[in-house]
Amino acid sequence: MKIKTRRYYIYYITKILFFLIGLVPRSVSLVIADLLGKMAFIFLGKFRRIALSNLNDVFSDDHQRNARIARDVFRNLAKNGADWIKLTSFSEKDVKDLVTEAYGFEYLDEVLAKGKGAIVLGSHFGNWELLSIYVKVRGHEGAVIGRRMYFHKYDKFVTRLRTRFGAGLIYRDESPKKILRILKKGQVLGMLADQDVSSVEGVFVDFFGKPAYTPTAPVKLGMATGAGLVPAFMIRKPDNTYKMIIEKPISLLPGEDKEEDVRRYTQLWTDVLEKYVREYPEQWVWLHSRWKTKKPVHRTT
Repeated sequence: MKIKTRRYYIYYITKILFFLIGLVPRSVSLVIADLLGKMAFIFLGKFRRIALSNLNDVFSDDHQRNARIARDVFRNLAKNGADWIKLTSFSEKDVKDLVTEAYGFEYLDEVLAKGKGAIVLGSHFGNWELLSIYVKVRGHEGAVIGRRMYFHKYDKFVTRLRTRFGAGLIYRDESPKKILRILKKGQVLGMLADQDVSSVEGVFVDFFGKPAYTPTAPVKLGMATGAGLVPAFMIRKPDNTYKMIIEKPISLLPGEDKEEDVRRYTQLWTDVLEKYVREYPEQWVWLHSRWKTKKPVHRTT
């Protein structure tokens, strides 16, 4: 009961915050968000410790730098939150003006021209919610796959954001037929697959030199349907506008060993993600326990 009551308190406090941010210009909302992000870094000790632990394991040579990155992760997430609030009232023109650079759409068009759909593979990097919205306002029909949030009022807000400009939303626990229908229409399917989720099928691949349990659904779906796999990133720029980059498609060519193919292509996608995280470490969500699932140790007798 206490947990349920706390959810309502947090929800209504957040609603007030959303209302206030909605009243002020975006430039002011970002200043407020930056301050809130710095405060969150100080007061949300559990997540600060996770972020620092991850960063120290990966970049063990400079702990002061890691602390700055961790703080900037909180700042970026807070700014994302402010922008997500603004997106609920933005027009398509506002969205296009927000993204001042966009590269690689020719890769997406090339994949879609084959008529089997495209899996735009995102990650919890930069502003991932804006990524799917921007693809939609650029004229590409489709849907995103999302997870139901544990509290229905939170879920309602996120659903409103994701479907604001007419994109579809498919929950992970819904019928796979809905997913296949999008690809059969030759449309875009957005997926996030960069976290350690033990409840979904995955394989261990190398991520920053450590075995990381990684979902295989995007690769398996692409191999089964012929849809192209297209990594994409929405990067926050220093002036708080955005740059979107669509990487070259990963060609899912079947080999003799299907399991090895799945692992190999999952590794290729993870390599692309690692490249961007190394370049923009403050824009990836280090607050997640990315390496929590341990690779089984096989002992010989």
